[in-house]
Amino acid sequence: MAYRFQKNTESVDWNIVSELLYHFRLNNLDADTQKKVFENSYAVIFVFDDDKLIGFGRALSDGICQAAIYNIALNEAYHGKGLGKAIINELVEQVKGCNIILYTHPNSIGLYEHLGFRRMKTGMALYQPRHLLKLEEMGFI
Repeated sequence: MAYRFQKNTESVDWNIVSELLYHFRLNNLDADTQKKVFENSYAVIFVFDDDKLIGFGRALSDGICQAAIYNIALNEAYHGKGLGKAIINELVEQVKGCNIILYTHPNSIGLYEHLGFRRMKTGMALYQPRHLLKLEEMGFI
């Protein structure tokens, strides 16, 4: 299979983005809001199987020294094919030279450690009160 990687937000089905992120419990934003989120990001990557969107990710950055990776999602039918790693590698390349913080689901920590990311001892977060209970239930905090 030939997968296509795209580094812009053109012709993306935002309903699929919204559905995949919701499926993995990463967020529950609607398609229009997802579009704004990704368009306002420093770096994006979308993976297609033919014309079907199957995965994506994004990064925030100043483009000089700091970056953060968010919203990595890949259709479960494509797990185990190296595509998750490819998404991360594409984003890392787009913020090359920056220190990178990765925000992930607790179940995915092992994958990112395998890719060279290290756990932080000093990470802190300030969450909106309406999100606290759910984040605690999911093991984020």
